[in-house]
Amino acid sequence: MPRSALMNVMVQAAMKAGRSLARDFGEVQNLQVSLKGPGDYVSQADRKAEEIIHAELSRARPGYSFLMEERGEIEGDDPQHRWIVDPLDGTTNFLHGIPLFAISIALERQGELVAGVIYNPAMDELYTAERGGGAFMNDRRMRVAARSKLVDSVVGTGIPHLGRGRHGQFLIDLRNVMGEVSGVRRMGAASLDLAYVAAGRLDGFWEDSLAPWDMAAGMLMIREAGGFVSDRDGKAGIFEAGSIVAGNEAIHRALLKRLAMVPAKP
Repeated sequence: MPRSALMNVMVQAAMKAGRSLARDFGEVQNLQVSLKGPGDYVSQADRKAEEIIHAELSRARPGYSFLMEERGEIEGDDPQHRWIVDPLDGTTNFLHGIPLFAISIALERQGELVAGVIYNPAMDELYTAERGGGAFMNDRRMRVAARSKLVDSVVGTGIPHLGRGRHGQFLIDLRNVMGEVSGVRRMGAASLDLAYVAAGRLDGFWEDSLAPWDMAAGMLMIREAGGFVSDRDGKAGIFEAGSIVAGNEAIHRALLKRLAMVPAKP
């Protein structure tokens, strides 16, 4: 599949950072035996990947602004374009030697998402999308799954951990969803979860307390794969709300309905 010049730039940045992460991932198991643990090492791997992405994108498109997980907002001379970057989504998986982590890069043009790349270097899976051009995994076109009933569906989510998220609300959401579906999965990297929805591996997904860099590339992929995304209230302000619900039209609608329910008293 021929790629646009823009997509080539994004893929090159993601794969160069991915090679760095893959090398560091190979060392993580050796660090597990140390008393201090590999936390500092993983932070270094994260920052190094972000530096590579920033350098590659800045060289190819000088002046574009950035929103990055580690460096935050970087204003460029071109206010119409903004890169949204997560250099290592799934840090805890990376830390524990679990090969489910990814680099996520999206581009906004005048506030609209126009391109996205998600790359899992451990599995060498590259997901790409451009607005109006479809979504692809390793050059194979992606479509969201066609299942229309929750009872047939496997859905993904993110479980809030220590010091993050609304634990009580999540337990309510899980109770409302898990009894209606074929299965619930927690992979540990929201960008990959969204890519899996676009690829039809997951039928739907929901999570709260996310940042734009967790969601941006995956949102575009799902839309380009024929799916729907919104915040948990069914509205378009996903970045502002920090929540996302995704799936094909029927599953998206059904998940929104389940997440809006007030649970019956036990």
